[in-house]
Amino acid sequence: MTFKLINRFFEEPNKSYFLFGPRGTGKSTLSQRRHSNALIIDLRLSDLKLRLATNPGHLLELVRAQPKGQIVIIDEIQKVPELLSLVHVLIEEKQGWIFILTVSSSRKLKRAGVDLLAGRALKKHLHPFMAAELGELFDFEQVIKYGLLPLRFDGEDPLDTLKTYVALYLEEEVKAEGIVRNIEPFARFLQAMSFSHGMQLNLTNVARECMVKRTTVTSWISILEDLLIGFQLQVFTKRPKRELSAHPKFYYFDAGVYRAIRPQSLGDPLSDIEGPALEGLVAQHLMAWCDYTPGDNTLNFWRTRSGVEVDFILHSPLGLWAIQVKNSRQISQDDLRPLKIFLEDYPEAKAIFLHRGMDRLIKGNILCMPCSEFLASLKPNKSLS
Repeated sequence: MTFKLINRFFEEPNKSYFLFGPRGTGKSTLSQRRHSNALIIDLRLSDLKLRLATNPGHLLELVRAQPKGQIVIIDEIQKVPELLSLVHVLIEEKQGWIFILTVSSSRKLKRAGVDLLAGRALKKHLHPFMAAELGELFDFEQVIKYGLLPLRFDGEDPLDTLKTYVALYLEEEVKAEGIVRNIEPFARFLQAMSFSHGMQLNLTNVARECMVKRTTVTSWISILEDLLIGFQLQVFTKRPKRELSAHPKFYYFDAGVYRAIRPQSLGDPLSDIEGPALEGLVAQHLMAWCDYTPGDNTLNFWRTRSGVEVDFILHSPLGLWAIQVKNSRQISQDDLRPLKIFLEDYPEAKAIFLHRGMDRLIKGNILCMPCSEFLASLKPNKSLS
């Protein structure tokens, strides 16, 4: 497929590293394409997984038979976490072997008390495609509907592919690993969380909708984060001059996955679904930008106790940006008001207002630009504006 040949922005280090990312983001494809002569240990293969689980020392025999400097790819290392102590031993032998350890769930690693090699391997992340990676293949209207998960490009029916993807996550990652005892309430929880996509979390309301305890919801949100299919943004609190809200916002990691989970009835306005999808699409791009750009980059949002909210605050050595997203082709003064208030407190920031229209405008000290243009031009290591 053409999409398997897309050049990714992800830059790998020249030492061993963990490559975290949800299923379907292309971790195996990327690492094997870049290292065609690597020793590949694919723990998705049940016979190999069983062999190494029952005899972890077999890994030592496999790697020690390799020449110095050999690349070793261990796919889905979390399936046999006991191997990490042996990887540690092999790295300490200083034979130049470089390990690429792909991870699609940190749950088992946490439960096993693994220390991620005590810093001997870096922790990196791979995200769904960024628009600029696709170039001319980027279709904004399609992406709003189906997201940017690479696997969705492989099928004729992308929505069906995404629904199957979610079902497999439930079956293989949640049920098979015994993360929750009963899969049906957890499936309801996934749908309930889709209504919180792009919103501040109200755990009490989610618990009521799922008919479970509030503490259960808290635990299940941590499961979504461990499975890498959801993340939270915290409130930006640097030099606060106003009383700020304390509750985080939640996002699914991909706009297409969000729409595959989000139930829709005949009476639902399309804007109720497209608005959060658009905001989530921007969020996933900004998260990728932060992870692919060197330095201490953080993504937050800003909300005062009085309810003034800016969707995203990106703080980086390259600058401070306040970004507002609106699923509308019109721009009103009320739309720009949160950015103006934020700039009063942080005059050094640059403000960007993203909309669904076609015009790029400057309104006061705020850059207003089409969301599609912003996404298509967003590249790691480059300024946002």
